[in-house]
Order: sequence, then structure tokens, then C-alpha cells
Amino acid sequence: MILTALLLLGAGAGAPSQGTPPAAATDSVIDRIMAVVGSRAILRSQVQERIFQDFQGKTLPTDSASQDQLRREVLNVLVTEELLVQEAARDTAIKVLEEDVTKAVDALIKNVRGRYASEEAYRRELRTVGFETPDEYRLWITEQQRRSLQIKDLMGRQQGSGKLKTVNPTEKEIRAYFDSRRATFGKRSESISFRQIIIPPPSKPAAKARAKALADSILAELRKGADFATAARRFSMDPQTKDGGGELGWVRRGIGLDQRFEDVAFSLRPGIVSDPIETPFGYHLIQVQRSQPAEVQVRHILLRPQVDQEDADSAARTAGRVREALLQGITFDSLQRVWHDKAEEKDLDDVPVEVLPPPYKEAVEGLVAGGISAPFALQEQGDPSRAKYAVVLVTGRVPAGDVRYEDVKEQIRRGLTEQLTNERYISRLKQSTLVEIRSP
Repeated sequence: MILTALLLLGAGAGAPSQGTPPAAATDSVIDRIMAVVGSRAILRSQVQERIFQDFQGKTLPTDSASQDQLRREVLNVLVTEELLVQEAARDTAIKVLEEDVTKAVDALIKNVRGRYASEEAYRRELRTVGFETPDEYRLWITEQQRRSLQIKDLMGRQQGSGKLKTVNPTEKEIRAYFDSRRATFGKRSESISFRQIIIPPPSKPAAKARAKALADSILAELRKGADFATAARRFSMDPQTKDGGGELGWVRRGIGLDQRFEDVAFSLRPGIVSDPIETPFGYHLIQVQRSQPAEVQVRHILLRPQVDQEDADSAARTAGRVREALLQGITFDSLQRVWHDKAEEKDLDDVPVEVLPPPYKEAVEGLVAGGISAPFALQEQGDPSRAKYAVVLVTGRVPAGDVRYEDVKEQIRRGLTEQLTNERYISRLKQSTLVEIRSP
């Protein structure tokens, strides 16, 4: 179970370790072969590099038995990665673009460099790990990222084609995992479950017509050859993607996108810009850049109809009427079906009270199961007229205490499902590839 997170993606993204390496790191026979996968050897120095990279800031073992165990675990990760990389190399459909590698490497190095106060401190720590220069470190990170992207592409294709058969853990296995690690789950904070009705300010028909007309005019220019990213930076009203040229990245079906947006995105050929698509967020122009089984790389331009204070006041009045209807016995389901903003979550379960945004925290303070909050505003930064109004029905409250099995059962199930599924696939690869493990 250890190092499961490294199984698919590897590591190398963090800053070099501040801890002391296992004593064997200074062994004079540091580069002896520890494993052979196919025709490729895995060296002791590679294992040591990964220990440094993957366990930064953690206390490493000092006794020889624990050091050997750690090396075995990291070696198994490297063997698994090598099996997957070799399998990816045999699939001619898998092609990793250098621009994707470069983008990932730039982001990782920027993150690592930002952890050090000076260039000298950065270089000194790299030398501690074994990299004489930042360029040497960049070359190593580049290779790690290229391999990670190959593995990601391979596994995505295996899942998309149905070749990666899901292995589900039993209830007994899930419970056994929890029982064996109960102490590691620690304490749980007070949590609350609730349902909500969020009412957005309604746009006037004339405002919607203006937004649609602007979307049409931008589309006309794009189809004449205008640059999509430039248009997104200039016109898009999505603050999360605007500065990045509208980039949403790789998305899969069913991950929470609006259904209409998703349907259009997965029906487009790469390079084609969609007609304006209306969702609860506004009007979108969508372009798929690349596609592969089960996922697409997509970007968009969002045009939102203008709203004013009159619209915001209308939403506040509607929220008040909704609360009165609830107090009079009208069912929550019926009101939520009519009034709730489809762009927002309907129900939230077991949310730690400490992480609730201030408006929610204030609204539910003192409410027990069955309690209904007064209407409260959810402000949009920089545009008060776009405030939405919420009414919350508390459905449950759990006091702080030890983490319970039911709190983490689904989390454990997902992790074990991924692990068991991957283990079956890796086992198949091992049957068709020479794998020789030597002593640590």
C-alpha cells in the first residue's frame, strides 16, 4: 500500500529533501544494478535520487532494516514505472508533445526554486541531492515528466478502451484497511450536512440578447482566423481561465462540467470553434485543441449577460419568499427544482464547519438538523450586482471526535479500487516482460 500515489505518476516535483539520506547513500558501490526490467537496468543511484525527491522534509530511517525496506519500496515503484514506460513505447498512438513536457517542467522548477531565499541556497541544496547544476536538475526533471506523461497517456487509453478492468475491493478489505490504520486517520472536525437553494440575479432579455450578439461577433472573427487565446484574454468573463487564454486543460466526461457544455465539447473536432452555447453561466464559445479516448483538451470564451442592482434586489426578494414557503411546509425538493441555480451544488455532506466560507458559517451557526437559515448573500468579487442569495436547510451535524469508518469508507474504497486495478494490470505486464529484482 505504501507509495501508491507514486505508482502512476512518479515524483520529482518537490524540493530536495532536507532530511538525512540512508547510510547506504554514501556506499562506495552506489551504482550497482538493483533491478532489470526488459533490457533496462535500474541502478542504486536512481533509487537514492528518488528517495531524496519523494521524501523531502520527512525523517528518513536510520537503522539498516528500515533503510532496506524503504529502498525495496522505492525500487518497486521504479520497476512499475519502467514497465509502464516500456509498454507506452510499444503503443505507436502515444506521442508526448515536447511543449507539454516543457510546460510541466517550467512549473515544477518554478515551484521548487520559489522555496529558497537565494540562488545560492537553491544550488547548494541541489548539490546535496547530487545535481551539480540547475541545468543538470532540469534534465532529470524533464525525463521524469516525459515518462509521467507517457504513463498518463497509456493509462488513459487503457481505461478509455475498456482494457483496464476495474477491480473492486470487498467490504471486508475496506474495513481491514481502516482497522489497520485507524490511528493514522487522526481526529475529525465538527461537520455539517445541508441542502441549499441558491438564487442568481435574473438577467433581463435585452442583456441576454447583447451577450449573445457579442458571442456571435467574436465567433465570426475567430472563423476568419483570429487567435482564440487572444480573444479569450480580451473578452472572456471567466476569471479562472481568462488570463490563460481560456484554457480548461484536459477534461473527462462526468467531472462536473455543465451537461450542455460537455456534450458540445465531446462532439467537436479539434480546431473547430462551436456556435455560442448557453449554460447557466452565460454563453460559451468552445474549442477542442486535442482529443483522446474519454478526454479532450478544451478552452472556452465566456460571455455573461449584464446584471444590475435591480436584478440583485429581485434575487434577494425571491430568496425571502422561498424561505417563507419552506416555513409554511412547502417541500424543499419542489422549491429547489424551480429556483436553484443549476451552476451550483445542491447538497453538501459532512463539510467541516471550519472550512465553510464566512457567509455560510454565520448562516448555519446554532442551527441543528431541520433548521432553515435566513437568506444570505454570496458576493461575487468585484461585482456586487452579481450577488446570489442562498437559503440553507441543515440535514445533519456531527460533533468533533475520532474519525469514523463511515467518514473515510468511500475514500478508502476509491484508493483500493485504483490500487487493485493497477496491480492487476502491472501483474499482466510482468508476465510478458523480464523482471529481475536484486537485493537492496
